[in-house]
Amino acid sequence: MDNNLFDFVYRYLSQPQVWPWWVMSASIVLGIVSAWATWQVLQWRQTQRESQPKRAAKKAWHALDPEQVLVKLNASESGLAPAEVSKRQRRYGLNRLPESKSRSAILRFFGQFHNLLIYVLLIAALITYLIGHIVDSAVIVGVVLINGLIGFIQEGKAENALRAIRNMLSLQATVMRGGKQLSIAAEQLVPGDIVLLQSGDKVPADLRLLKCRNFRVQEAVLTGESLPVEKQVEAVERRVELGDRVSMAYSGTLVSSGQATGVVVASGGDTEIGLISALVAQVETLTTPLLKQLAHFGRWLTAAILLLATGTFLFGFFYRGYPMTEMFMAAVGLAVAAIPEGLPAIMTITLAIGVQRMADRHAIIRRLPAVETLGSVTVICSDKTGTLTRNEMTVGSVLTAEQSFSVSGVGYNSDGGFQCQQQAVEARNFPVLQELARAALLCNDAVLHETNGEWTLQGDPTEVALLAMALKAGLKIMPEREKWPRTDVIPFESEHRFMATLHHDHAGQGFTYIKGAPERLLEMCTKQRNGAEDGALDRDYWLEQMQALAQQGQRLLAIAIKEGGDGLRSLESDDLESGLTLLGVVGMIDPPRSEAIAAVRQCQQAGIVVKMITGDHADTAAAISSQLGLNGQGGVLAGHQIEDLSDAELRRTVGEVNIFARSSPEHKLRLVKALQANGHVVAMTGDGVNDAPALKRADVGTAMGQKGTEAAKEAAEMVLTDDNFASLAQAVVEGRTVYDNLKKSILFILPTSIGEALVIIAAVMLGEQLPITPVQILWINMITTVTLALTLGFEPSEEGIMLRPPRNPDEPLLTPLLVWRILFVSLIMLCGAFGLFLWEKWQGETIEHARTVAINTIVMFEIFYLFNSRKIEASIVNWRGVTGNRYVLLAVAILIVFQLAFTYLDALNHLFGTVAIDAEQWLPIILIAFTVLPLVEIEKLLIRVFKKPRRPT
Repeated sequence: MDNNLFDFVYRYLSQPQVWPWWVMSASIVLGIVSAWATWQVLQWRQTQRESQPKRAAKKAWHALDPEQVLVKLNASESGLAPAEVSKRQRRYGLNRLPESKSRSAILRFFGQFHNLLIYVLLIAALITYLIGHIVDSAVIVGVVLINGLIGFIQEGKAENALRAIRNMLSLQATVMRGGKQLSIAAEQLVPGDIVLLQSGDKVPADLRLLKCRNFRVQEAVLTGESLPVEKQVEAVERRVELGDRVSMAYSGTLVSSGQATGVVVASGGDTEIGLISALVAQVETLTTPLLKQLAHFGRWLTAAILLLATGTFLFGFFYRGYPMTEMFMAAVGLAVAAIPEGLPAIMTITLAIGVQRMADRHAIIRRLPAVETLGSVTVICSDKTGTLTRNEMTVGSVLTAEQSFSVSGVGYNSDGGFQCQQQAVEARNFPVLQELARAALLCNDAVLHETNGEWTLQGDPTEVALLAMALKAGLKIMPEREKWPRTDVIPFESEHRFMATLHHDHAGQGFTYIKGAPERLLEMCTKQRNGAEDGALDRDYWLEQMQALAQQGQRLLAIAIKEGGDGLRSLESDDLESGLTLLGVVGMIDPPRSEAIAAVRQCQQAGIVVKMITGDHADTAAAISSQLGLNGQGGVLAGHQIEDLSDAELRRTVGEVNIFARSSPEHKLRLVKALQANGHVVAMTGDGVNDAPALKRADVGTAMGQKGTEAAKEAAEMVLTDDNFASLAQAVVEGRTVYDNLKKSILFILPTSIGEALVIIAAVMLGEQLPITPVQILWINMITTVTLALTLGFEPSEEGIMLRPPRNPDEPLLTPLLVWRILFVSLIMLCGAFGLFLWEKWQGETIEHARTVAINTIVMFEIFYLFNSRKIEASIVNWRGVTGNRYVLLAVAILIVFQLAFTYLDALNHLFGTVAIDAEQWLPIILIAFTVLPLVEIEKLLIRVFKKPRRPT
């Protein structure tokens, strides 16, 4: 039937009168498809060019006085007139981020098939269809479609990232217009509008502050700053980094306390968040090392298959004198044999297994190839706050006039204590320390209490940290507050930079506790507490000690007391300007995670360089990096220093420096590009919208799942559900394991395909009939090989996987060692399968009988070779080598059932052209197939003996 169908098609196409019609029809179809595709591409490129944001020139609004800003914007504090608003809306547009059109869904779908290996598989499907095997053709097409659908669904990161950033913008805004206070849609704002802000508001546009009272803004999503930033009205220097522009409030950030009035200086795409949106849109997404290797492998495989098929056809037709149709069938069989139809499915499933394993380790993969890319990472650029650190402010030091204490324990709880001169001490034995802890508890608006072992907190992180310190000092929050109730309070305000609370006990004795900026309280204090007595303030001592704490990256807060308030019932700030007694200074820091310290060390042992890129201050970054073991030769590089470097200079510098502070989105993106230009495979972590461009550009962008913004998650390939750097290190382990398992799968699949091709070539060379037909080859490739190869995706990590250096991303998928192993095993299969085929024919058996023996020999070869493939170089001659992967044993059992059905069921015999064989014929099949196991193990032993140790790169 197959030959008749082929002969009919061949004779029909050979008729000269048919050729012009085929040529004309094909030309018309190709012309239409080409024109349509060209038009779609041109339309997309034009849309991309038109959608590039046109940004207005940025002015240094933060460096101008409020009056100058109002003059330049032609605005006043009473607000714009309605006519002026309409005029400016026509000029500046709506206050929303521009949207750019992406490729159509059709183009994105068909783009998944633009791969040479996919083309080879489609040609194989066409050939199998033409020779009448419609079911087999449908199987191959199904594999291709499944892979294409997976890629299509996983695409679209850029569009989702931009959409997530747009959703960060405020929906409503309170403004002054024409002297009246109004609530309007935030998208109606224009430069010159006067905006009123209060605690809990989302800043609707970039504002230059005109007035503020106790105004602090949480800017972590934009700058990476770990604590709310205290704002001011006074202008700052022109060249300060974004995080230090305290006279500005930026779109998308959140007001944590206080009130302010500001004038809109930028809206829509001209805001800082608009700049980030533009960066995300413009960032080029890089292909992964695996996809590069697969493309190279596909080209190599295609050339090899075409060369072998053509050579075999020409040899048989011209030298052996076979009929053209028969030789064409042989060439088709060779091509079908050499094409590993199941390889894309195996790779997809192996990556999916890696995804599931990573999910169990708190790492969610959003794009399959990123699983394998982790295995080749050479540099990890990590954010500081919440990733390397706990994102929980903790008091680490307490400085008094006579002693310096260190405080143990991290987090917002009572665990920990005090040490003095490296000896544990009780706070109650030090009156000044006890008094300071009580002051920190009472001059405090935060809430911290324990319920069923769970700590509940509410308030500013700094104040919660002070409550935790008081608990470590042995104080109870509620009893202390009941014993010394608050009579009056002066809230913290940026103008005076301190907070004060007046307290009276139940006998009427009164006093005032004050906490605030150290330099401010030093101006207000005239005395210091020395034990039980007060002495003159030693300003030089405090300045020297505070400088030492600041160099450790600690944020300082001074605490003082003013006694003699028995008859006082209200506080005035003027009464506190002098006469205070300094109790001490506390130093706070966001401590590194203990597991992050171990994870950094593990990465360094694996040859992976860890770099910290943070928006925090240089001193804080240096202190944390020192505890993490990240300090390099180049010290700390600040954002303004990055701006002064050319791209070439940055490429040289980035290899020496491991700590980057006060980094903006542009800085982070430049750093990632510089590392990639130096040949590194870069993983980048981040949680803010400011991290989105660098996350998208990095080879493996990693967002935080708990405290990360949606913009960061959408731009990333991976999301850490526990916001922990240690989970990223474990993901690297899984990435390396996945790549190892992919190589093992390829190492298992290709010898079968090449062995089948060699059997066909040998038959043509010797003038024999084909030992296996195309449909029998498809049974082996799609049923037996795939079933067994799937189990290698479940292989556990190799021993010492994190003690070897990252693999070179330019290293080919098939190294010389793997090529040798593939050829070695292919020759073993050729000798065994083709030898038994010839033996059965010489014994007078039918061609169907001989082919059945040959097929079962190849399958048994696969079963024994599967155990070899569990380790690329290590021996499997041990109990763990046989039983260490239960899926291998299960797959072998299932395959034996399949193969017995293939051999003995009449329906399958009829479908595949096989016959039942006698039971005693299985003995030579098994014995010959078993030879592959000891031969490969001997080859591994020789490789281990003679192979030189690989030096870390």
